[in-house]
Amino acid sequence: MGRTLRRTAAFTALWKALITGNGSNASLADRLGAMPRMVVATLRGRYDGLGRIMAMAAATLYVVSPVDMVPEAFLLVLGLADDVIIVSWIAGALISETDRFLMWENGVKTPMGGPVIDGDVA
Repeated sequence: MGRTLRRTAAFTALWKALITGNGSNASLADRLGAMPRMVVATLRGRYDGLGRIMAMAAATLYVVSPVDMVPEAFLLVLGLADDVIIVSWIAGALISETDRFLMWENGVKTPMGGPVIDGDVA
């Protein structure tokens, strides 16, 4: 009962984050529209997301590839668990990266994911 409740809460939180964002105002439509622009800007060298986009692409290819059928064939339910984990990671990474890209596109300076605080260095 406890595991099912935690799993349900985790997927509910993921769904809400996908729809409303992680504190940002970006909608699902904004994120979907930003993905092609993000890939083009990355391939042209204007945006620094190449490593993250490649990791998401590799994870997606693994999930849809025939190689992924091997764990399911031998481990049944446990073989599906790796798919759930990877797809959850992909969804979270897409949410995070599209937020980061939309901030970059709008000119918001956020080094290391945090806000810039004006001040003097002593």
